[in-house]
Amino acid sequence: MKELKILAVIAALVGITYYGIEPYAHSVMHPEVSAADFTFKDAKNVDTSLAGNVENGKVLVEANCIACHAIEKAGHPALMPNADAAASYGVVPPDLSHAGRIYDKNYLANFIFDPVSAMHLSHKYPVGGTKAFPMPSYNWMTPQEIMDVVSYLQSVAPKVTEDKEGHKATFEAACGRCHSMAYAKFDATTPKDSIKAYMGATPPDLSQYIKSRGEHYLHSFINDPQVLLKNTSMPRVGLNEKAQEEVIAYMEEIGDSKKAERESLGLWVMLYTFVFAILAYLWKRKIWSEVH
Repeated sequence: MKELKILAVIAALVGITYYGIEPYAHSVMHPEVSAADFTFKDAKNVDTSLAGNVENGKVLVEANCIACHAIEKAGHPALMPNADAAASYGVVPPDLSHAGRIYDKNYLANFIFDPVSAMHLSHKYPVGGTKAFPMPSYNWMTPQEIMDVVSYLQSVAPKVTEDKEGHKATFEAACGRCHSMAYAKFDATTPKDSIKAYMGATPPDLSQYIKSRGEHYLHSFINDPQVLLKNTSMPRVGLNEKAQEEVIAYMEEIGDSKKAERESLGLWVMLYTFVFAILAYLWKRKIWSEVH
């Protein structure tokens, strides 16, 4: 009877902690945020239902974009080394080869129209402020012209395989200008000194972020960093759902490559614990039966 009372006290304490303190801690220290929004509903500057003209988009891109951006897949290499580009702009301008594949159409169109608004960086680059975003707004373009540019970028985007190499290509296109991945022997294309000055801090190496932050956190954070880390310098990247899943998959393949093995081993550990508990109980009964 005494043991049952002890068990009841322990169960009560565990229950109070789990159902009382734990939810309170989460609601205050890590409140729930809305699910990742891949519709980018706040992007309303451009009518993205317009059908784009690829040929006109090509003309517009070659006239307005390739002075800063490479498009390797379309035969437009970078005009200067990464270090020089970073010194000029603060960060290496992205190669746009994969832009039409990895970015949501609504986001991409409205990014062209007004980058700061689309990236949710108005706190860092306020209107009338002293600090200007490296890329200018192309709000002088008509919605049709912007959708022509988007259509062209979609037309030149390469198809990638549904495997680790494809995930790697997406990660490097989406994250590789700022973030390194030491476990994959990949260094950010923007030199550390330049990116630190540009961002205000050195962006973290993402090798272990799948473990330290978790998949659920990353889905919300990548979609819109501001919902979890207000006034962070990291922009809303604008990845479509498939591209974001590929980025997280690559982070898991690099940072948690033993996940399947670990999860299968967990079942055996639980079985061992169960068997050990039975043996411990039987041993306890034997010892106390001699005492009594």
